[in-house]
Amino acid sequence: MLCYSQLVESGVSTLTQGERVRYIRKQKNVNLTLEKFGERIGLKKSSLSQIENNVNSLTDSNIKAICREFNVNEEWLRTGKGPIEIELTRSEKITDFAADLLKDEEDSYRRRLIEALADLDEEEWELLEKISEKAAHKKKD
Repeated sequence: MLCYSQLVESGVSTLTQGERVRYIRKQKNVNLTLEKFGERIGLKKSSLSQIENNVNSLTDSNIKAICREFNVNEEWLRTGKGPIEIELTRSEKITDFAADLLKDEEDSYRRRLIEALADLDEEEWELLEKISEKAAHKKKD
């Protein structure tokens, strides 16, 4: 996502609340349809469209859901001030990744990869670390 200063530079720092919702929905890392975005926050496609078009306003529960689901700063969503995203800790990022992973299809590559990693013993982890370090050094060269 763009940071707030990039929005100011691009002249879109004065977005309405509905436009801020659309901005979040259309970001590369979100990029969801009205229907899919609405499902994530408990709204129907038509209700979300009315919010994005400033026909209806967000409720407090809509705001909380958007902030929770998409890591959005509540102050920015309400007022347009402050950073767009909330910086997550490493543990929060891992927790979010694990939650997303559980939503994946049983046979998705991400899920199969993590399941395979979960089965590694200490010796295999050490070998994987050596391989990763070797690959990282080759990339730098």
